[in-house]
Amino acid sequence: MSDELDHGITVTEIAPMDQPIDVPLETTAAFVGRALRGPVDIPVLVQSLAEFRRRFGGFWIGSSLGSAVKHFFSHGGKQVYIIRVANNARGAMICLPAVHGVLVLRAIDPGSAEKIRVAVDYDGISDENNTHFNLTLQRVDQDSGSILDQEIYRDLHCQCGVDGNIEDALLGSTLVRVQQPAPQHRPMSTDAEYIGHAQSGTDGTGLSDYDLVGSASRGTGLFALDQVDRFDLLYFPPPQPERVPGLTAVVAAEIYCRKRGAMLILDPPGEWKNAADAIQGVRSRAYASPDVLSYFPRVYKRMDDSSPPMAVGGAVAGLLCKLDRTRGPWEDLDQQGCAFNRDLVPAIIVDASDARLLIKEGLNVIAGNTPGHTMLCGSVTLARGTQIDEQFSNLTTRRLCLAITKAIDRATRWVVFDPNAGSQIDRIVSQVHAFMCALCEAGAFENDHFLVQCDTGLHNQPVNPERGITLLLVFHPAGATETVSLTLHQAVSGFRVATTAFAPVCVDVA
Repeated sequence: MSDELDHGITVTEIAPMDQPIDVPLETTAAFVGRALRGPVDIPVLVQSLAEFRRRFGGFWIGSSLGSAVKHFFSHGGKQVYIIRVANNARGAMICLPAVHGVLVLRAIDPGSAEKIRVAVDYDGISDENNTHFNLTLQRVDQDSGSILDQEIYRDLHCQCGVDGNIEDALLGSTLVRVQQPAPQHRPMSTDAEYIGHAQSGTDGTGLSDYDLVGSASRGTGLFALDQVDRFDLLYFPPPQPERVPGLTAVVAAEIYCRKRGAMLILDPPGEWKNAADAIQGVRSRAYASPDVLSYFPRVYKRMDDSSPPMAVGGAVAGLLCKLDRTRGPWEDLDQQGCAFNRDLVPAIIVDASDARLLIKEGLNVIAGNTPGHTMLCGSVTLARGTQIDEQFSNLTTRRLCLAITKAIDRATRWVVFDPNAGSQIDRIVSQVHAFMCALCEAGAFENDHFLVQCDTGLHNQPVNPERGITLLLVFHPAGATETVSLTLHQAVSGFRVATTAFAPVCVDVA
């Protein structure tokens, strides 16, 4: 999958039949927030802090996205989708004088840090041809002046409806578009020099919940993630240091995560000053979902407790990615090798009795003031209320279930396109069974007992558009007190997962 995806085309990879199921894939995060520059509402896969700085402009006082990305990579994260969201931001404008009129180019990516420069020449164009020209576009780093991207277009003209028209040619540009009306004549040569902005871009205003959520129909904000096949963790860096996303954004994000099989990481509000505030706050907000991970308190930088406490959802995401890669999602974060960086300490010391109350309410506790030993303790989700969700109040159980169901979903999508899938049941069961055996050997289950059953279900009715297969999985997650039973249904309409109250007794696979 490319690191940038264009609007209008979504590519979904389907694993071939009988391909072994990976245990597990690299965990991928997605951050949605405000940035200095970069494409808006397009997921960009970033694999280093340097890459983020090059594409999105690095750290900025107007957003905590840069700090979140830094924490993510410094705590073990390897890959994160960045979705830049903007509110009334505008791209820079470049004006190229022509014999009659002006050719106006507008930067695609809005923002004050987006620096585009343009050169026009007539090299290789005959003196008799007074309509054609060459165009060179460069994106330049505003601090160093180094060239970040360059595009060269040769033998262009401004005549509408004729091949080589500049407006059509720049439809493939990642830097600029032509702003109408275009002149009838070519722009004048810049004499081997570059022309910069006639009008700088703007950064817009702060983000609201509605900006973060965006529009499902337009694929903006949160829904830009429809363009990617898979992500595992979602995080909204705080729009402002003390603020966190409001109820509208949190509810929309939780519903979206539930649909996509991902976990939402939720920062504590800055106004929670002690454990009592946190308990009262989480109760009043009434968040209750097994797909939300939250924590308390925020943290300070060591020797810098004069600054406001920081949200560290980006660091939590990085630690989870590191844990999954080195040990597996069925393991707790509260263990050696999964501590926060040495320069981070809890802003509030939570005693043991308060910690137990916070964990009961679904809040993990950041604890420890010894360098290199600040941990995320508790291993809980915000699942509360219903009995079915109660087993998923355990973070490791919930994340293991998500990893299993997403892997099986990817591996069995071919079924809905195969009219003879009903005859492949034994092969499907064998494929899933081998996957569960691999998880068992890796230590994901409490014992060697698990069950895999498959039923063609509606495949016996080929005229029904809802044809598909149904899988029943029963297993005992490592460290859990109860067995989990899941029903997985793969159909043309999509992949659905439900918990099963009653299931057959597991047998020993050994």
